[in-house]
Amino acid sequence: MKKFLSLSLFIFLSLTAQAGHVMIDTVYFSKVYYPGTQRTISISVPDQYRATSPACLYVGLDGVKCRAPEVIDSLIAVGKMPATIGLFIEAGMVKNSRGEVVRHNRSNEFDMTTPTFAQFVEEELLPLVESITISDGRQLRISRDGADHMIFGFSSGGIAAFNAAWQRPDLFQRVFCSIGTFVSMRGGNDMQALVRKHEPKPIRFFLHDGENDVWNPIFGHWYEANRMMASALDFAGYDVGYDWNNGGHDERRTNEIFASVMEWMWRDWPMPIMCGESKNELIDQLQISNDNNAWICDPIDSDDIPLVYDTLRAVYPDGSLGVIPHKGTNCLWQYVIDGDGRRLYGQPFYWLHSYSNGQLKIGPMAFDGDGYLYVVTDSGVQILDQNGRVRAILSQPDIDPEYCLSMTIEDGRINVYTVESTVYWRSLNIKAPVAGRRPKPQGAG
Repeated sequence: MKKFLSLSLFIFLSLTAQAGHVMIDTVYFSKVYYPGTQRTISISVPDQYRATSPACLYVGLDGVKCRAPEVIDSLIAVGKMPATIGLFIEAGMVKNSRGEVVRHNRSNEFDMTTPTFAQFVEEELLPLVESITISDGRQLRISRDGADHMIFGFSSGGIAAFNAAWQRPDLFQRVFCSIGTFVSMRGGNDMQALVRKHEPKPIRFFLHDGENDVWNPIFGHWYEANRMMASALDFAGYDVGYDWNNGGHDERRTNEIFASVMEWMWRDWPMPIMCGESKNELIDQLQISNDNNAWICDPIDSDDIPLVYDTLRAVYPDGSLGVIPHKGTNCLWQYVIDGDGRRLYGQPFYWLHSYSNGQLKIGPMAFDGDGYLYVVTDSGVQILDQNGRVRAILSQPDIDPEYCLSMTIEDGRINVYTVESTVYWRSLNIKAPVAGRRPKPQGAG
């Protein structure tokens, strides 16, 4: 037994040498992200891996599928993949003192659309991998570049792979999602809408499903949901491949196409994966540059931070409307402000998106000169039209919304000010509001 003090976690190791690679099997107990769970972890080290430079990473969910270690080794051998360490993760389970399984954690881990599973991989499992030195003396090292990392999953593992990259494109930028569960289990049915509204991320996707895939019609139709996701990815400008057939909810076709998908996924490595161009009209109007969604952080004197003292968090440019968060919901209330400054006719008017039915953290907000409302949340900077609907989502600045003090919009720039006396800003094709001037109406929608 080997103890990793930094994580207070325990593993049991066994090593087996096979032709071309070394396999390391572990039983892993987590006390951080999924406390009480245990699972099998397998690590595959190709013969071509040299400890002098970090390896690329392949993560496979539900353990070893599609003969992945052998396929990866064969593609490395012919120069169609870089040297890649494989990390194969079974879903967790919780056992009682008699060794009986009392909780299967697979759906809770894989179907959730939050960043939790990606954080589990990054903060618990990758340090575990890099703590290992194999018998020939090679210390395992993994690249920190998300373009060097691929993740694969099947069914609930498919949507887990998708969401790990979607939530953390800095960690995963290559995704093979086979018969992914984009249905109404834990918010997967909402993901195609979020893909359409979010500015593009630097991720490459491959989707597969069969037209007879209806694993459980209570939750939805898997094939229809995957086709909707494919349509959304096309609309949003992603580099995406597909394989559609007449199969069902099984692994037969996945096994057949796995090697060719792997070759397609890594075809131009080490070229970076860039953001595409979305057909979302508002994103196009904002003319977001292909900067992989970067915000710039600059120090600022605390005296130069504009503060909001009123309970109203944002006021329409002509002063006719005001907005405040509605406690306990993901809606914002809008009030009409009359000539005497009174607030009238309050309604939960602006409807914000969240992941996995979560309560949003809502930070500062501001109107631009066209009457769009920009709201900092932990699900991105959400941009709502005059009728209260999210039309576009920007990546959020790298700070908790609760530590953001205020937002301003200038001609060509958006600024988010923080308690740390910094300002996060981006250049956008955006117009500043003009006090007393009513934006052009957008109609009833």
